[in-house]
Amino acid sequence: MKNYSNLKEILLSKNSFLLTTHVNPDADAIGSELAFYQILKKLGKTVRIVNHSATPYNLEFMDEDKVVEKFDEQIHKTLFDETEVCIILDLNNASRIVKMESSLRSFRGIKICIDHHQDPEPVFDLIIGGSDYCATGEIIYSFIKETNLVELDYKIAIQLYIAILTDTGSFRFERTTSAVHHIAAELLNLGVNPTKVYDQVYDQFNFSRIKLLGETLSSIELDESKQIAYMIITKNMLLKNGATEADVDGFVNYCLSIQGVKIGILFFELKDGLKISFRSKGDITVNKLASEFGGGGHINASGARLHSITIDEIKEKVVTASKKYITGE
Repeated sequence: MKNYSNLKEILLSKNSFLLTTHVNPDADAIGSELAFYQILKKLGKTVRIVNHSATPYNLEFMDEDKVVEKFDEQIHKTLFDETEVCIILDLNNASRIVKMESSLRSFRGIKICIDHHQDPEPVFDLIIGGSDYCATGEIIYSFIKETNLVELDYKIAIQLYIAILTDTGSFRFERTTSAVHHIAAELLNLGVNPTKVYDQVYDQFNFSRIKLLGETLSSIELDESKQIAYMIITKNMLLKNGATEADVDGFVNYCLSIQGVKIGILFFELKDGLKISFRSKGDITVNKLASEFGGGGHINASGARLHSITIDEIKEKVVTASKKYITGE
């Protein structure tokens, strides 16, 4: 799904672009948007970034020029009418842009998806990337290098480095290849400071996150096989600790730090339902597990959102379903 020449032709021939990403964006999503914004600005194009969700507070440093807008139905009611090309980054299902979904589906311009997840929805005119990439940021790097459309400079490099750093789990996840390390080396040579980046991304959280993490870790339980660990975060826990949804990012990974655990699950209570995050080790396909509950994602990192249901009503069902992926049944 490279199609780089087709993408290059569209970028050169069209003038107005809209960039957006998934609800509650992570660093790969924000970094990919901002890197692509720089590409389009170098080409002299009109471009806007509009997201359903606000940028998480710990990632606001990435948007130094404050170009990322939060979607507002009144302010942005003519947004799609004023755009020739809409580029969706770091997601491949239109439902994940929430309030912007209906406008995207009815959009008469060109719809492009740049993403590294599996099973893209057939709503896009052009799909770039695929699940062989470690991050959407890597796809953008590859596009720049293969097309020579623009010069790779520091402003693009810093965004791509953060995108790749975070989506590889600081270069420890399965898709962290030697090629990825070579990419990181080139980005460092363009002036990216890895110590500063790591501090900004991982060591500048609010105190509320640390308090919430402590309470969440106390909720961890194991199934009888001790190979499945799950944790719970309720709305009350969030409120009591003064935390936000952005503070929860990465919590589920602590489940996999327990000796012998192969699947980690986070049940996160939302205003109108709950979010379930799945993580796994090795060849355990939690994306298939997530699909049983209407979700999806990567083989080892997936999630699902459920509406009008409580944690107590679904917890045992999810844990029971998880056991099949441990035993291979």
